[in-house]
Amino acid sequence: MKLVTLTIDGVEVKAKRGTKILWAALDNVIYIPHLCAIREANHPYAGCRLCQVEIDGYKELVTACSEPVSEGMVVRSNSPWANRVRRTAFQLILSNHPIICSECFANGICELQELSHFLKVPLRQRRFRTLSRNYPVDDSHPLFVYNPNLCVLCGKCVWVCNERGNGTLNFAFRGMETIVSTFGGIPLKDAECDSCAKCVVTCPVGALVPKTTKLFWE
Repeated sequence: MKLVTLTIDGVEVKAKRGTKILWAALDNVIYIPHLCAIREANHPYAGCRLCQVEIDGYKELVTACSEPVSEGMVVRSNSPWANRVRRTAFQLILSNHPIICSECFANGICELQELSHFLKVPLRQRRFRTLSRNYPVDDSHPLFVYNPNLCVLCGKCVWVCNERGNGTLNFAFRGMETIVSTFGGIPLKDAECDSCAKCVVTCPVGALVPKTTKLFWE
């Protein structure tokens, strides 16, 4: 497949035609913040809006996970415009996420903590009003626990469940009421979950956590 040459943050890189900017950057050790991106996904979700970049000649920012590379493209992932917008996007995510790091299984391996450090945005943001949620925690499954209150709606568990599992998980409702759930909201133990636990491994936060660390060794 033909390679194209582009510039990302002042670095000239080569990538296969059709490759999305995000993966071209990461393959060349250029970090662009992201939360929901999945390399194997044919149709990028682009829900977190954290990978927005500025491209010379474009009037608007674009998500790096969905925009393919092109010959001569000049990408700026760390421009003042891109940084300002992604910080806002991150603060919006935090406004709907309880900060309980000390009691969370994902403490120390949580992608929100990594993003907070990279973007220089405190986890306890004060810009937007905090939206409290009080969904019941589902601990019915023998292998893992699902806490929808900690879910950031990145869609990774939905994608892997539908692509690698049997489609037990999916998005439910719309707008501010959107959650990841089983069909009809039934407990996981009663759903047709095949217990592959790929959703647990792919979760970037502490929404899906194992009851046994063996899940990560298999």
